[in-house]
Amino acid sequence: MSDPHIVTLGQIDIDPKKFDKKPDLAALPILATRDFVLFPGVTFPVQLGREQSLALAREAQSSRFPIGVVCQTDASIENPSYNDIYSVGVIADVINVIEIPGATPTAILHARGRFTKKAPAIASHIIHPYVFYVEASLVREPKCDPEDTELVALAQQIKDSLLHLLKHGTDMPKEISVSIENIDNPLLAINVCATHAPVQAEKRQEMLECKNIKERAILLLQELRKHEEMLKIVQEIGERTRSALSEQQRNAFLHQQYEALRKELFGEDGPEADIDRLNEKAESTPLPEDVRKVFDRECAKLARLAPQSPDYSVLLSYLELLVELPWGKTDPTTDDIDHAADVLDADHYGLEKVKERVLEQIAMLINAPASHAPIICLVGAPGVGKTSLGQSIAKALGRQYRRVALGGLHDEAEIRGHRRTYIGAMPGRIIDAIRRAGISNPVMLLDEIDKVGSDFRGDPSAALLEVLDPEQNCHFHDNYVDVDFDLSKVLFIATANSLSSIPGPLIDRMEIIDISGYLPEEKIEIAVRHLIPRLFKEAGLKKSELKIEPDTILAVIEEYTSESGVRQLEKKLAAIVRKTVLAKVSGKTWHKKLKPSHLTELLGSAPYIKEHYEGNDIPGVVTGLAWTAAGGCTLCVETSRTPSKGEKLVLTGNLGDVMKESASIALQHVRSHAEDFGIDHSKFENCTIHIHVPEGAIPKDGPSAGITMATSIMSSFSGRKVTERIAMTGELTLRGKVLPIGGVKEKILAAKRAGITTVLLPESNRKDVLDIPERYLAGLSIHYVSNINEVFELALEH
Repeated sequence: MSDPHIVTLGQIDIDPKKFDKKPDLAALPILATRDFVLFPGVTFPVQLGREQSLALAREAQSSRFPIGVVCQTDASIENPSYNDIYSVGVIADVINVIEIPGATPTAILHARGRFTKKAPAIASHIIHPYVFYVEASLVREPKCDPEDTELVALAQQIKDSLLHLLKHGTDMPKEISVSIENIDNPLLAINVCATHAPVQAEKRQEMLECKNIKERAILLLQELRKHEEMLKIVQEIGERTRSALSEQQRNAFLHQQYEALRKELFGEDGPEADIDRLNEKAESTPLPEDVRKVFDRECAKLARLAPQSPDYSVLLSYLELLVELPWGKTDPTTDDIDHAADVLDADHYGLEKVKERVLEQIAMLINAPASHAPIICLVGAPGVGKTSLGQSIAKALGRQYRRVALGGLHDEAEIRGHRRTYIGAMPGRIIDAIRRAGISNPVMLLDEIDKVGSDFRGDPSAALLEVLDPEQNCHFHDNYVDVDFDLSKVLFIATANSLSSIPGPLIDRMEIIDISGYLPEEKIEIAVRHLIPRLFKEAGLKKSELKIEPDTILAVIEEYTSESGVRQLEKKLAAIVRKTVLAKVSGKTWHKKLKPSHLTELLGSAPYIKEHYEGNDIPGVVTGLAWTAAGGCTLCVETSRTPSKGEKLVLTGNLGDVMKESASIALQHVRSHAEDFGIDHSKFENCTIHIHVPEGAIPKDGPSAGITMATSIMSSFSGRKVTERIAMTGELTLRGKVLPIGGVKEKILAAKRAGITTVLLPESNRKDVLDIPERYLAGLSIHYVSNINEVFELALEH
């Protein structure tokens, strides 16, 4: 423990022997302080802002006489007198007076003990006209044991509480905290803490007047606890942005703070500049009446917010979107139907059915501009030009084009928008596309609508029901915009690879247009007219530097691609162009006239084998027709019989459940009508029947191979070969009826590519063939069948 006779403040050592002069209690000079109470035993610096205070401090230091330090009852009094100070103060010695030019003088005071004023007094020596004297009596300090456990505990709690306040609630220097921590004497600790405590002067004066130290400690601890609670409330306000005070008080407080800071930070404008800009834009926008009411209400809210508030930026973004939306603004639709037809023909080769439907819609818009635009859904394999067709339609109509990608969408809010109560809220993709288009009647492509998913966040396809219903979308409600917007003038075009994953109610709202695959001849024309010129332009090649012959393009189509569209074809042609550019830049020679024999050198070995007819040398081998996502293809079905114990059916070739059921139905029909076909029933007994569909690595499924499997089984059991160059497709029932199938055009194209001359189709598919152009059917003989007996009659040799 340090020497109790030496009190240390910073680097100043105070020896009481140097300041042992007894006070003149008959005429004690008084240093009045504003809102400051000094406690016994404490050394503290006091600023001397008044001339009389500085004069008294100088005289007391030089003459080494003690003075009385008392707090004023009213801090606003500039020249206090006897009646303007409290009745109890402390006798103090002036250790030093520090005077620095340009700064307020400071006196280092060390308090001895307390005194009580009795009456005004007159001194023989006048220090300053405003320095007054009092007759005083010393207050005897009650004896207190420094080792008292209760006192020590009180002192420690006071120290901990004050240190917590100093750390979190005030901007006092850290040295004070260190000094308080190092005080071991509980009496001194209580008095020092009372001097530094952030307590009102009236309360500190009350503590000074307490009769004993414990009473003073309890009162001080109570005040510190109150301040700790207040500090906790303040911290909660800062951390949680809410207060324990009532909402009205909080709003009033925030408004007062805002009004005080607004003028300092933003002058007299504040958010008014933003509101004026929004109002100016709103005046030039024909806002509907209900939208105008919402706009005015939200502008009034914006005016009450501080620009630094997070709500301010959210509300400002909302209002900007509201005036940016094209309320009632439309682009005129072209009235030149011939120009529209020329645009479609120039951008796309083939697709006559789709072009005809688009021209019909353009004619409707020309004749009745106020009519509702239907929702068109283009369905086809990848690469057939669905997305680019949407751009061509917008170009033909003379409207803005916007694409909305729906692939992989799982959140309903992506369509309807987020409510503005959420952080990072945004409008839905539909409204955002309308805003970017700047008109209310653009052509909007909903790409990959069949790839929309659903999870715990909602089902986007359900939200699309409102978007794609012409009777409802005139009042489309986006959660972010929170007012209805008219989508009835938007021409929606959806694209999909398959309808199987699209909900039925959504399909019901759309007009389905099927885009089938291209013939090799059509692909060659597309490559010559569109793909090759674009690739040459991107690579900087001239026509004279590379010529790709039509037979070379055909070889690329048949041996290096397997698709209904032209996407893979474009990639292979791009690879040829890159190889040519590399040879040109490197100074090497290259083939300026590209022939099929050069493809292996440029593209490597051909990954695909051209479809060809398997032949009919062996009974049980039949050629079928199938549909895949890449288009149509031929399918070979093979049947063989081997002796075994009991009848057994073996199916191989990676077949799906539906295809396995078709095989069972085909076998059952042939067995049940064996006598009609001239087959001995004993052949089915103790026999293993093996049906195989080659290319086992490729999954296969569907009912359309029913008549093909039945013909293969019939051929194997009867020993009759299949007619040369014949292919078939159709679903079979147990009664032998042939049911319709899909993908007729793709299957006919596949048959033609494989060199087939005769195709068997269900009678119910005759209408589908009528829609196929004659050039696709050239060289093919098509027979329509309604039961399996007709199939056997046409397909099996006699």
